[in-house]
Amino acid sequence: MAADAVACETIGAIIETSVAALQAGGKLLFCGNGGSAADAQHWAGELVARFMYDRPGLAAIALTTDSSILTAVGNDYGYDYGFARQVEALGRPGDVLFALSTSGRSANVLAAVRAAKRLGMRVAGFTGEGGGEMPALCDHCLRVPSGVTPQVQEAHEVAGHIICAAIEQRMFPRPV
Repeated sequence: MAADAVACETIGAIIETSVAALQAGGKLLFCGNGGSAADAQHWAGELVARFMYDRPGLAAIALTTDSSILTAVGNDYGYDYGFARQVEALGRPGDVLFALSTSGRSANVLAAVRAAKRLGMRVAGFTGEGGGEMPALCDHCLRVPSGVTPQVQEAHEVAGHIICAAIEQRMFPRPV
């Protein structure tokens, strides 16, 4: 199957998984480092606030934003557990973790993925061409066919907007 067809199929599966979780009363959790942290916050913000039109907010949380939690966990358990500890505290079976790592090897993101799987959460991964360990750990993993970090992040941003728009439309249908 061509890479673009695989990407479309993966994005569609992430949308379906996310909508099912939200319809069941679940939530979406987001994590990543650096530019991926910015994407995590951006996508959570699009869902909580609005993307294309006014509608009720959707349950989405960026695990990258609470400096008190991140520094307390970092101090007490180590930096690698900042996201995992939040997943353990906030995640429930059926929720979805969006795990962003351009390399697929970020230890703190991988720890969050493992914590999510232990809890019975679904995991949507976003990586670059190698993917590191993430593809094997995720329910769905969008692997951008590039090893150049800015290009991977640009593709993730496009995918994130597609996903947010589709979730919004599916949760709160509006004629287009």
